[in-house]
Amino acid sequence: MKILVTGGAGFVGSHLVDALLEAGHEVRVLDNLCQQVHGESAKRPDHLNAGAELQIGDVRDSEAVGRALEGVEVVFHLAAAVGVGQSMYEMAHYVSVNSLGAAVLLEEVVARRDRIRKMLVASSMSIYGEGAYRDGRGEVVFPALRSEADLAARRFELEGADGSPLEAIPTSEDKPLRPTSIYAVTKRDHEEMFLSVGAAYGIPAVALRYFNIYGTRQALSNPYTGVMAIFSARLLNRNRPMIFEDGLQTRDFVHVSDVVRANLLAMEAELTDGRVYNVGTGRPTTILRIAELLAEQLGFDEPPDGVGRFRAGDIRHCYGDIGQIRDELGYRPEVDLADGVAELLAWLRSQTAVDRIDRAARELEERGLAR
Repeated sequence: MKILVTGGAGFVGSHLVDALLEAGHEVRVLDNLCQQVHGESAKRPDHLNAGAELQIGDVRDSEAVGRALEGVEVVFHLAAAVGVGQSMYEMAHYVSVNSLGAAVLLEEVVARRDRIRKMLVASSMSIYGEGAYRDGRGEVVFPALRSEADLAARRFELEGADGSPLEAIPTSEDKPLRPTSIYAVTKRDHEEMFLSVGAAYGIPAVALRYFNIYGTRQALSNPYTGVMAIFSARLLNRNRPMIFEDGLQTRDFVHVSDVVRANLLAMEAELTDGRVYNVGTGRPTTILRIAELLAEQLGFDEPPDGVGRFRAGDIRHCYGDIGQIRDELGYRPEVDLADGVAELLAWLRSQTAVDRIDRAARELEERGLAR
């Protein structure tokens, strides 16, 4: 098939392009090569497979999107401005790139709906807000964000109405959505727009809710990317990783190759219209453990920086329930965290990174978003 991958020159997109080409598809990439991700050169990244056609353009430009869609049968929409903290003070930019960009793409898809066989959109675990929990009575609950008073008092773990601790459990796709940042709101927009337009026009559409992706080709100099890349940039510059709260908050770290596998399964499956799927491992890992793993392997023995501080809108625990994607698509994560980190570190040793974390932290502090 002829396939379009928006954002296909980026971290996840370029790995997906590799897999699609290997499977025998014809692949076109639409990417604006934004400076925050790709640096100032604005040239074709070395990691983008030579077998893919690259069109440089913005998803908000209907003419560029129309050209990119010529002859296309399947669309993977991965293009997005990424950064939870930054989205809270560059709100118009994030809404424009993400929500408006999705709308422009969908209008152009609808104009070619007789040819488009499927649309797949990258969503995010950030739309959940806090994850799912079980209270002392064994009931599943979906708590709101912690209060600033609790955070300031270093009461980081969530409690039930009676003051008893809540136990984090896997978060499933039916959890109510409570996005806590503009970025998360726009990712909710992404999946709801694609699914509603797909249903209205009879175009099969699938949304994949990515958890915390890591792997080679992450943008190490982008201070708003994933936590592994952020920690790596610090460590490569011999700076201490910056950890908020006590570092014991948990996330679900999934290797980029497993995310690519989920995308291929969703594309190939026939009964996925209007479905949403978590893409993770189903296993929680603390942020502190990630910092320790990276520091150990890179020979850095100083303790993390910033423990005890907190950021507005941060959640405590969220890891995925992957039962639905396992049962319906046959997805199983194959890369163990230790093996994935070892691969990442082997790549990191050949990379250079500009550490912009301090500047990003100051921007949050100046706006009262980090305390």
